[in-house]
Amino acid sequence: MSKYLLRSLLLLLISYNSVWAQIDQPYPPLNLVSIPTAGTLPRGSFTFESLVIKNGGIVSRLSVGFTDNFSFGVSYGLQNLIGDNKPSINKTTPEVQIKYRVFDESEKMPAIVYGLDTQGRGLYHSIDTISRRGQDSIRTLNRYDQKSWGMYMVMSKNWNLLGNLGLHVGVNKSLSENDDGDKDFNIFLGVDKELNRSFSMLIEYNAALNDNLADDDFDDLNDITFGRGKGYLNAGVRWAISQNLMLEINFNDINQNTEAEYTNREIKIMYSESF
Repeated sequence: MSKYLLRSLLLLLISYNSVWAQIDQPYPPLNLVSIPTAGTLPRGSFTFESLVIKNGGIVSRLSVGFTDNFSFGVSYGLQNLIGDNKPSINKTTPEVQIKYRVFDESEKMPAIVYGLDTQGRGLYHSIDTISRRGQDSIRTLNRYDQKSWGMYMVMSKNWNLLGNLGLHVGVNKSLSENDDGDKDFNIFLGVDKELNRSFSMLIEYNAALNDNLADDDFDDLNDITFGRGKGYLNAGVRWAISQNLMLEINFNDINQNTEAEYTNREIKIMYSESF
């Protein structure tokens, strides 16, 4: 079903390619569907994002460009904001995003960014797991459905190929969501391609190497480890509606690394401004 949705959406965008006004996107992509890029906000600008997720949830993020190479942001997640269930918060404290570009992109070399991002994806869980060795051994598991990036390094390189083509490759290490015993480094990569100056296609792969093992000492930990070891393949379409407003439709976990029956769909709205 998700393949037909993605194909239909692509055909729709191509058919409108000559109709919509040609609008330059205000800044390089800071993220693709989920993975970070080496893009940073221009100095003296900010962007506000609202990501509408499953179960009527929303994750909002405010990012500010203090210099052309340094950005800082905070995010906050609410679950069941839309619907008839009781709303709840992911965590009482906001999550943090920091990006610092140490090398600018050149004709031969990619841009390189070091960053920190504590915002995971999906629901936040705080669950007690009991050891098979006895009731006296209990571990509390604190994590999102998909772990946050933590500390990361990402390289981005762009080419002009009938519109911009960007390649992004990175490595990351989760800092706080390692209660499941899986503390491996992780790798990710992605591509963004302009269809025209208003529309871009996004595709990415998160190997999730830090979320494919379980500690056999704990009986129910296998039920809480959320990935199946295949990583997450995501895709999306980004539309620059105006100079300051962008809309994104995302299709997550296309390769079904989780037990979900269908591909997860999300909508992201991004507004940017200078000050």
